[in-house]
Amino acid sequence: MPRKPSKPIGRAQAVSSPAIPPSATRPVRQRAAPAPTEIRPEPPRPAAPVKPGLHPRNRHQGRYDFSALIAVHPELARFVAPNAYGDTSIDFADPAAVRALNAALLAWQYGIRGWRLPAPYLCPPIPGRADYLHHLADLLAESLGDVPRGAAVRVLDVGVGANCIYPLIGHSEYGWSFVGSDVERGALANAQQILDANPGHRAAVELRLQTRRDALFAGLVRPGERFALTLCNPPFHASSAEARAGSARKWAQLGKAEASPRGHTVPRLNFGGQDAELFCVGGEAGFLTRMIAESAARPDVALWFTALVSKAANLPALERALQTAGVRQRRTVAMAQGQKQSRFIAWSFLAPAQLRDVLRAICLRSTP
Repeated sequence: MPRKPSKPIGRAQAVSSPAIPPSATRPVRQRAAPAPTEIRPEPPRPAAPVKPGLHPRNRHQGRYDFSALIAVHPELARFVAPNAYGDTSIDFADPAAVRALNAALLAWQYGIRGWRLPAPYLCPPIPGRADYLHHLADLLAESLGDVPRGAAVRVLDVGVGANCIYPLIGHSEYGWSFVGSDVERGALANAQQILDANPGHRAAVELRLQTRRDALFAGLVRPGERFALTLCNPPFHASSAEARAGSARKWAQLGKAEASPRGHTVPRLNFGGQDAELFCVGGEAGFLTRMIAESAARPDVALWFTALVSKAANLPALERALQTAGVRQRRTVAMAQGQKQSRFIAWSFLAPAQLRDVLRAICLRSTP
């Protein structure tokens, strides 16, 4: 496993969230390290951070070291050039460049090899996805005083996608095991190819097809199965037209409505995305309201249910849905990457003492 950073964890902005002790950076249980092929040396941290707001344990602090990234993923080299300010960078309006950068970051920071993503699929920004996982680790640490590690901590990734990002980073950082669900066979097939190229992760991640498009947990979670966490990056939009309009607004705000700085025509979505990844009936608010209702029908599925919320305007409606569902605990945790603000919501049907006892019992299974 990579060397643990020495910095104490930061305090997330949360609603009714107790402080997390500095000891939360110490694991309570340690499983055997991944296979030697998966071990990577921890890279040096750049001195000048340019991504304020990232979680202290996030490996993606500071400027990208393109020399090191190209060394582990030579395909990135053709996308790297000085930007308008004379700094070495890539054109973030070019989806192929973003995919190459992701592959390089995963190889350099986590030892992930063979990460490939077909053009139509969603290509998420790695630093933000890692931040979500680190804050989830803090959420579990609230109950234990320490971040739990090891395969006994099982996580359900609702909508794992073709990129398989959360299981790859979550297992690399904390040794957690994952079940990743998706409604699309092609996405799961690509995710499985990535896992097959990384044996240390393959054994820790199970991919499942959700055959019911009207359900998230029903028909997927097996009888008696329980997860420490669920996580989800829900579809943002209510329709394809809304997704295109949102992308057009973003590029207009960046002054890139017609062309990128290097003369490329700006694509519809620089991070890509299939229909099921981008929009659904009711958009983000509708999706999460259904998730909350389904969790109330199956409260035993997880200790903590969580999901990213892209639009802050959706929070009041989600808060009302959580109250209606009768949750015992809830959080709204703010995250930031530079000027980009995001957040996730978390809710549990267990009282704090109950959750602590169940989580402790789970962690005992991590003992060799």
